[in-house]
Amino acid sequence: MVTMALADVFAPIGVTISSGDLELRGLDDDSLLALADLARQGIHDPSFMPFSIPWTDVSPEELPRHFLQYHWLCRAEFSPDRWTLNLGTWWRGELVGTQGISTEGYLESRTAETGSWLGRRFQGQGIGTHMRRAMCALLFDELGARWVTSAAYVDNPSSLAVSRKVGYRFTEVVEKPRRDTTAPSQQLELGPQEFDRGGLEFTYGGVPALRALVGLTDA
Repeated sequence: MVTMALADVFAPIGVTISSGDLELRGLDDDSLLALADLARQGIHDPSFMPFSIPWTDVSPEELPRHFLQYHWLCRAEFSPDRWTLNLGTWWRGELVGTQGISTEGYLESRTAETGSWLGRRFQGQGIGTHMRRAMCALLFDELGARWVTSAAYVDNPSSLAVSRKVGYRFTEVVEKPRRDTTAPSQQLELGPQEFDRGGLEFTYGGVPALRALVGLTDA
């Protein structure tokens, strides 16, 4: 008889961040399937690509498999040296997207990059700003981050508007891959003193186990 839960074995699945109508939480396989179905319903206009890796260009039939394989790979490669934390975003109890962070050498750099997406019908309601603030709060409050970075193509004003509201500083513009070419991408960075919480409060769950997994101590 199995007496362990997945979160007992893999700490990121047990992480939660709550703030008003928003909840971010770790993704088990059932949640991943639901999230893949949401992605298949559409994230962006097909004529526009907001991601440097064009993972939404695959067919609707192939997308769920590719989607799950990516998330399973993130689990398999999770270590103190290199890790990605993807949390599902629930808004008023409904799964609406995902908010993630990724980093290499975090124990030395204390820097992580944010990335996210929302289903198309949930965009333009302020959810993206709320969930970005929640993830930045986790990094600064609980994981000792010194910097949070992000990036968006310069013709993606909605993503850049979220970064501006959260307090990111706009730095250099660099060329990044985009489908079969490249496009200018705005780089951004945020420190704890510039972080704009928007008056929100955050409650965390499952953080001690996550800290232990990534090599942070309470000393």
